[in-house]
Amino acid sequence: MHSSLRKKYIGNAAFYKMALAVAIPIMIQNGITNFVSLLDNIMVGRVGTEQMTGVAIVNQLIFVFNLAIFGAVSGAGIFGAQYYGKGDWDGVRQTFRFKLLVCTALTVLGAGIFLLFGEDLILLYLKGDGSPEQIAASLGYAKEYLLIMLVGFIPFTLSQCYSGTLRETGQTVVPMVAGVVSVVVNLCFNTLLIFGYLGFPRLGASGAAIATVIARFVEAGVVMLWAHRNPERVPYLRGVYRSFRIPAALARDIAKKSIPLLLNETLWAAGMALLAQCYSVRGYDVVSAYNICSTVSNVFNVAFMAMGNAVGILVGQLLGAGKMEEAADTDRKLITFSVGICIVLGGLMALVAHLFPQIYNTSDSIRGLAASFIRICALCMPINALANACYFTLRSGGKTFVTFLFDSFYVCVLTVPMAFVLSRFTGLPIVPLFLCCQLADIGKCVVGLIMIRRGVWIQNIVGKEAA
Repeated sequence: MHSSLRKKYIGNAAFYKMALAVAIPIMIQNGITNFVSLLDNIMVGRVGTEQMTGVAIVNQLIFVFNLAIFGAVSGAGIFGAQYYGKGDWDGVRQTFRFKLLVCTALTVLGAGIFLLFGEDLILLYLKGDGSPEQIAASLGYAKEYLLIMLVGFIPFTLSQCYSGTLRETGQTVVPMVAGVVSVVVNLCFNTLLIFGYLGFPRLGASGAAIATVIARFVEAGVVMLWAHRNPERVPYLRGVYRSFRIPAALARDIAKKSIPLLLNETLWAAGMALLAQCYSVRGYDVVSAYNICSTVSNVFNVAFMAMGNAVGILVGQLLGAGKMEEAADTDRKLITFSVGICIVLGGLMALVAHLFPQIYNTSDSIRGLAASFIRICALCMPINALANACYFTLRSGGKTFVTFLFDSFYVCVLTVPMAFVLSRFTGLPIVPLFLCCQLADIGKCVVGLIMIRRGVWIQNIVGKEAA
């Protein structure tokens, strides 16, 4: 019995070598980005609690815009990859134009919403029991930070369109290099502009925003310059700006694939923003503590996020090859591996939970609250790993509507309403309240495992389309 279970859920050395070969590069790239975000957050946190709070609120709101762009690019990318596989450069060119047009519209819409309603949105997170002086200061810093960050929407959108297309066509190194260069630039200018070193002005939160915008222009510049200077490697970009006319039938087909992903990413990010807002009504300290917790957790979460991507890639390849039994076996072992990694990482994260908040220039109460939040996230890391692996399993089989229900719909109709009721209509302290909301993903895990066990995701969508 023991050996059969081992064979069912545990792979051999070659299996884990294959899995890590896919997951580790993703972990490294995301890890660098999240680690620099942690340093960025710590730098602003060293200046003061009010500036850190203002930056955290704006970043939570901008996160919704970022994932909307990602969803739009991902949907069109399905077609871009297939056209590239056929050697149809005009098809890739048309999907790239579609990305540019849709993302431009989203950028204009997003910037308009933040310009018109930015202050109202920020104030939603400043409903706690902070002093009027603290709230006014955080609002002021947040508005300054937001206005500067809006400029960065332009290079961010261009970078996502170009990088997404390059990855779909096998050019994965250039976007990674551009990302690393961007991270270094961001870190350097953060140091200079937040604290005012080497004769630069001491700008605090505004300095962090300027550094981020500069880094985004650099990232977009690296990707775009390489793409247009190497036409032999990216022939589909020749003449891409001569016209933006896209065949109506193609635009409709791309839109059908893009809309579910766009809605899912946007609504999930909005759900996370609403969840943070529910926590914020329990006090000004909660906003700062939650920001510290989120930033630290993101560094550790790269493990299960990368493993989720590995599930999508490796299982998707096997499904496309028609190897259904092997796909199911690989998926089962990858899910087990992901959860196992996160049990270990969660334990490590819990052990060091009290250390990270000490770096911030803030009150002891905020540090203590942040440490408690980090320990809860550490406890829930294996649960998040399982839910994430289930999500990518279902998506690998083309179940886009199911993943929409599983991911964003679940958050918006269960987790957020629960947080709303508990935060506003009960006297439950914030730490157990936070724990309840984090444990809500157990239900998602149960649903995901039932669907995976039934095999509803095991289908070859490429074969069907080809037929």
